[in-house]
Amino acid sequence: MIRTTPFHPRLAELSQCQMWGNWSGYLSAIRYDLSSKHEYFGVRNAAGFFDTSPLHKYWIRGRDAELLCSFVFARDVRTLKPGRAQYTIWCDDAGFVMEDGVLFRFSADEFMLTAAEPNFGFLSNLSSLYDVEIVDATEDYASLALQGPRSRDILELLTADILGLRYFGFTETKIANTPVIISRTGFSGDLGYEVMIPAADALRVLDAILEAGQPHGIRPYGDEALGMTRIEAGLPLIGVEFNSSRYAWTAEDRFTPDELGLGWLLKGIEDDSRPFIGREAILRERVDGSSRWRTVGITVAWSDFYELFDSRGHLAVPDELPVAWESMLYSADDQRIGYATSFMYSPVLQRHIGIARVKPKYAEPGTDIYLEQTVNHEYINVRATVTTMPFYNPERKTA
Repeated sequence: MIRTTPFHPRLAELSQCQMWGNWSGYLSAIRYDLSSKHEYFGVRNAAGFFDTSPLHKYWIRGRDAELLCSFVFARDVRTLKPGRAQYTIWCDDAGFVMEDGVLFRFSADEFMLTAAEPNFGFLSNLSSLYDVEIVDATEDYASLALQGPRSRDILELLTADILGLRYFGFTETKIANTPVIISRTGFSGDLGYEVMIPAADALRVLDAILEAGQPHGIRPYGDEALGMTRIEAGLPLIGVEFNSSRYAWTAEDRFTPDELGLGWLLKGIEDDSRPFIGREAILRERVDGSSRWRTVGITVAWSDFYELFDSRGHLAVPDELPVAWESMLYSADDQRIGYATSFMYSPVLQRHIGIARVKPKYAEPGTDIYLEQTVNHEYINVRATVTTMPFYNPERKTA
């Protein structure tokens, strides 16, 4: 049975189209407005809020909490200080990425993990070897992402405790006399925050945020606008850029951190004092040079895209909605060299962009490759250029 989040009564009132999808068994808005582009510009120019309540949330507590996290997560947690969070991944024994999430450190022996997929059984099985407790707190908290250049102004009206909050820092404070956790995190590539609220008090806090945000143009946004912002930010999404290795049927559906462009998370992997799951396999991959792929950004010049359609009697219509399928990539001699996992027209950048997986020899920025498009019921290739990510990275995000 599909459930609703604690925010749903208010979100349903705000929705013009009542378009809902399914996220982990909860109704999740596809969009609220008749056009998701309006919601997108709300995030980029003012402030938007997104209901992240379906995220799975797990307390990891006990004397061995750090030890367990050091064994499970590929990013080194030992340098993570209380009041700080980090984006991380976890792998299987063969070094393939299982999932990603954000780990919050509250004290020496207390952490919280948020993740898009359920991991309670996985963590519980591993915790049996440690003096640690895993608690599923998913339904205990509602959570809200408040993103955009006005997000700080809005929250400062409600609590002074976010003043000076650093990127990926978090604080325990109050909004509307309700204890909340506010982190300077998000999935938009912009200045933004996420607010974790006791489920029973969710509407009270949301109403306070809406009242404070009204002069700043606050508005809700759904999955479509979220997809647009996260592609511009070059952020991978499970189920799109990669699938969990635990559900993969073949090797083609499993990817290592280096293949996904997440090797930067593995700083200090050579340190033998932290033998996390998958470490030996990842080290072998690096020594052998056996990575099959590189994850890169691609751009298509507006003139090339328009010529592709105009020359065949069609009007080119740039579409800001990310395509829901993989687009094949080719070399100049028409050899298939990879595929784009996400592709869209960026409204703020005024060009087509994508996140792509290519063979390593084609991953150098500036390399010309060719992206498959369909025109007149034929597959036609358009020139694309390999580039670095993120595509959109305003200074305010981390300032």
